[in-house]
Amino acid sequence: MFISANENPFKGNLTSLPKPGGGEFGKFYSLPSLNDPRIERLPYSIRILLESAIRNCDNFQVKKEDVEKILAWEINSTKQVEIPFKPARVLLQDFTGVPVVVDLACMRDAMNKLGSDSNKINPLVPVDLVIDHSVQVDVTRSENAVQANMELEFQRNKERFAFLKWGSTAFRNMLVVPPGSGIVHQVNLEYLGRVVFNNEGLLYPDSVVGTDSHTTMIDGLGVAGWGVGGIEAEAAMLGQPMSMVLPGVVGFKLYGKLGNGVTATDLVLTVTQILRKHGVVGKFVEFYGDGMGELSLADRATIANMSPEYGATMGFFPVDHVTLQYLKLTGRSDENVAMIESYLRANKLFVDYNEPQQDRVYTSHLELNLSEVEPCISGPKRPHDRVPLKEMKADWHACLDNKVGFKGFAIPKEAQGNVVKFDFHGQPAELKHGSVVIAAITSCTNTSNPSVMLGAGLVAKKARELGLQVKPWVKTSLAPGSGVVTKYLHQSGLQKYLNEQGFHIVGFGCTTCIGNSGELDESVSSAISGNDIVAAAVLSGNRNFEGRVHPLTRANYLASPPLVVAYALAGTVDIDFEKEPIGTGENGKNVYLRDIWPSTEEIAEAVQSSVLPDMFRSTYEAVIKGNPMWNQLQVPADSLYSWDPNSTYIHEPPYFKNMTMDPPGPHGVKDAYCLLNFGDSITTDHISPAGSIHKDSPAAKYLLERGVEPKDFNSYGSRRGNDEVMARGTFANIRLVNKLLNGDVGPKTIHVPTGEKLYVFEAATVVTLNALPTVHQTNFPLFFSLTGCRKAHPLSRLLPFRYMASGQDTIVLAGAEYGSGSSRDWAAKGPMLLGVKAVIAKSFERIHRSNLVGMGIIPLCFKSGEDADTLGLTGHERYTIDLPSRISEIRPGQDVTVTTDNGKSFTCTIRFDTEVELAYFNHGGILPYVIRNLIKE
Repeated sequence: MFISANENPFKGNLTSLPKPGGGEFGKFYSLPSLNDPRIERLPYSIRILLESAIRNCDNFQVKKEDVEKILAWEINSTKQVEIPFKPARVLLQDFTGVPVVVDLACMRDAMNKLGSDSNKINPLVPVDLVIDHSVQVDVTRSENAVQANMELEFQRNKERFAFLKWGSTAFRNMLVVPPGSGIVHQVNLEYLGRVVFNNEGLLYPDSVVGTDSHTTMIDGLGVAGWGVGGIEAEAAMLGQPMSMVLPGVVGFKLYGKLGNGVTATDLVLTVTQILRKHGVVGKFVEFYGDGMGELSLADRATIANMSPEYGATMGFFPVDHVTLQYLKLTGRSDENVAMIESYLRANKLFVDYNEPQQDRVYTSHLELNLSEVEPCISGPKRPHDRVPLKEMKADWHACLDNKVGFKGFAIPKEAQGNVVKFDFHGQPAELKHGSVVIAAITSCTNTSNPSVMLGAGLVAKKARELGLQVKPWVKTSLAPGSGVVTKYLHQSGLQKYLNEQGFHIVGFGCTTCIGNSGELDESVSSAISGNDIVAAAVLSGNRNFEGRVHPLTRANYLASPPLVVAYALAGTVDIDFEKEPIGTGENGKNVYLRDIWPSTEEIAEAVQSSVLPDMFRSTYEAVIKGNPMWNQLQVPADSLYSWDPNSTYIHEPPYFKNMTMDPPGPHGVKDAYCLLNFGDSITTDHISPAGSIHKDSPAAKYLLERGVEPKDFNSYGSRRGNDEVMARGTFANIRLVNKLLNGDVGPKTIHVPTGEKLYVFEAATVVTLNALPTVHQTNFPLFFSLTGCRKAHPLSRLLPFRYMASGQDTIVLAGAEYGSGSSRDWAAKGPMLLGVKAVIAKSFERIHRSNLVGMGIIPLCFKSGEDADTLGLTGHERYTIDLPSRISEIRPGQDVTVTTDNGKSFTCTIRFDTEVELAYFNHGGILPYVIRNLIKE
């Protein structure tokens, strides 16, 4: 499986790329030299897969037949054909990066225990890890907010940061970008993205897989990139080719020009809705057309960023002149840009819109006239629920009326006009349904785009000049994706006006978009929770799922940065901006949105005069030098990690305990209970929340038992290096809707044998951890379940054990789009630790299905037109899934029969999509598979 001495059969296609002034840039595997007419018809995104296959072909990991499969893409793209892909590099952020480094450290220990060389666990491709998910919005509306929040960030996360710094020294090829530098995808776009690699004279396209679903942002730069689970990323780091189904490619033609005042955010929300409706899950989307010249690189990156929201693996923009201009703007050297252009032109990977375009084949076609895009926002609970701005007021009132759901809150008519008056630090204040309590300019989706950021500054300036002011109880924040934003906001003079409206810079990281919005003022929190107010957050992010942004904001809307400022000024989402004023100016006259909205020309002038190449160069020179708090961290030089049993942040996981060299083989499911029964659109935020740890939760109890004060709980995301916390945090979202609870909402379930209502963790392990006074209360239930023992624990006759400790399998029932949202390993690791053996759903999000496979959980899909409800399944049955005992008897995508103890029987499709995924299942998961193969190497 790993590096072989086999000779590349395409070595004759290795070609020199000459420099214009003499000499050569290097050598490359030439696509034109194949003399295959099919290449001209291939989408550019598929050509990148083709080049990778040719360059990595050794007839072992990548075979000559794989190259032919890709060349025949036009025929094969509808046939579920499996191909290998080896990305050029791997990208991590700290929430997903910590568990990756934990796994790598644990794999080294496993290699050591099995008598092999632990140093085989080392990345073979460059790995870039950007620490950006840990900063919280604790301090706002202060000139000192950045420093204050960073100090709190280091206080909370010093142990995690030290662990990552150890990883950067213990593992080869790993660059860690310190906290306070920016958001991973913006740093990737502005600095880390190579576009073309020159690796010791060998030239090839940059490509990347990342442990964050929005890795796709780099597609806007013409770099093929998408999100994967951390366990897949670990395998890719260690030389394992990624097995993928050769995707269909949707060609999306853009033409025309955006109207005056329409933003890239309006465009991406429109594109998201169109593609969601078309259906692009598992596909690439490739953009082309005359409208490409009207979109800046930052606009393209905004569209590419939200690929997960419209469901595509990639939203790809091939490299053209706009790309080259952006590379120069961001400080890449002229020589490097010349090499990039020369290589891409020579290898048929460059689009020159000044030349006649060869017709390319696409699986399906869409088009959009940019002039038809109108201002909009999305919400209140999903990114693809777009609402035109002119319809927002009516839509909001419909949401108040509608039954509880993605577009409903079921507020009685007589309560919809309720107003809650309260005291805010000596000032009279009031809230009602739709009041904005969080207004955040946040997220790589928008902070990477100077047009919308400067547009927000212009709105703040015009509003200030007319006498408008954001109410002090609105929690405002500005968290840029890189220090470059700070430089151009100051250069333009607009940061001053943003500050005056409360949008001080609070830090350089994901903040509110990932749920690190910090606490609301106590008076605001009490007014909301004490009066059942549907409060709103408006953010320039990419995710607005329930419970993600803040537990107390039930309505969450995605909007452009200028609109975030506008809604903060209005103080409510219950407004028709065309007909109603935002407020009253100093002269007593009404001020409307149109009075403070900048024109496209005003924004373009600000960008032209304020965004300069030296800003990018100086910012990233400083980033690499680190900051004082990071540089002061002391870490050991050992290659094996010394686990601290008392740590509540970093804990040795039990994945490889009792591992042997013999694969365990496939497993079926026998008489399993249903742990949870879900409807549609259960996200990874529902399964494994990243936000705050509730004071009454099993995770909180675990931390309190170890002397951690509630103020130091931090977030689930920050504790992903500790499996004990994360198992307790699985299905811990306070907005979880579980059909077994008959309408109750929250992180609990029914223990079917007894009918007890318990936290999900307790139902899976024991009824109460306090029932184990003389035993290590927290480790052995999980340890017991992971040792492979299938018998009931002898103490189970004396103590109230639940599913796992009684040796009982569990399954999860779900609807459509199960696992949508972030590429979150713990949404698969957590259920595995709770003893879940299979998930039966109507459909799965791409990355989450892969993660389930990687952790040895069986993903099954109901047949079309069927689900738990149509089959009459309540979740109170016991389920048996018969699978052959030999892996050779299981085929990708085959039908399997599921039976229940009350006589029901139905057929599902097993979602092991490739032979490689079956091999992972045979080994008990992808990581044991990698370890065994490394040892055999």
